Amino acid sequence: MSTAVALDGPAGAGKSSIAKRAAKELGFIYVDTGALYRTIGLAATRAKTEPVDSPGIDALLEKIKVELTFNENGDQVVLLDGEDVSGEIRTPEASMTASKISAIPKVRAYLLDLQRDIAKNSDVIMDGRDIGTVVLPDAQVKIFLTASPEARAGRRYKELIEKGMSVKYEDILSDVIERDYNDTHRETAPLKAAEDSVTVDTTELDFEQSVEAVISVIKEKI
Repeated sequence: MSTAVALDGPAGAGKSSIAKRAAKELGFIYVDTGALYRTIGLAATRAKTEPVDSPGIDALLEKIKVELTFNENGDQVVLLDGEDVSGEIRTPEASMTASKISAIPKVRAYLLDLQRDIAKNSDVIMDGRDIGTVVLPDAQVKIFLTASPEARAGRRYKELIEKGMSVKYEDILSDVIERDYNDTHRETAPLKAAEDSVTVDTTELDFEQSVEAVISVIKEKI
């Protein structure tokens, strides 16, 4: 029987990097569900379709094909109609579009089976906003990873600066706060900690300490 770890939390909490590292150390597959929403958001942007519940989004979902694969290093690769868009979906603009697109019920339904099928067939650490509450409610381990908005914005700012992007910390903090509000107040699958989840706050932890904290919870539960 496969083991599923549901890792939820707000934008910028470090879920992707921490989950990816923890999965590698434990021999699990890491699944970044946010990348799937970013990919549909990218498709909407390319099609000049507003990311709102509308006939336009319905038509878009009927036309596109989103796939999740893994390269020889075990890293996740996201394909949009066969094109690797793993890099293109990582901009701040893609992040905000993903927040809006993820609030659309039909988009969430479109991706639900894909996410669950992966968890059925492999030991996974799956991160997102509603993994423990909606996608994998029976996951053996549920973790809610969080940090203060200021800490999350600071980490994101550093990451983007290192990539050579021209950004302002104040703008990123504003985006983080706005996305927190959107994610926690949306009608469909709002961001919240599952009742049986363990909260890991990384505000005062560095990356290595955060990974250790997550792995410790997983080992304790399984």
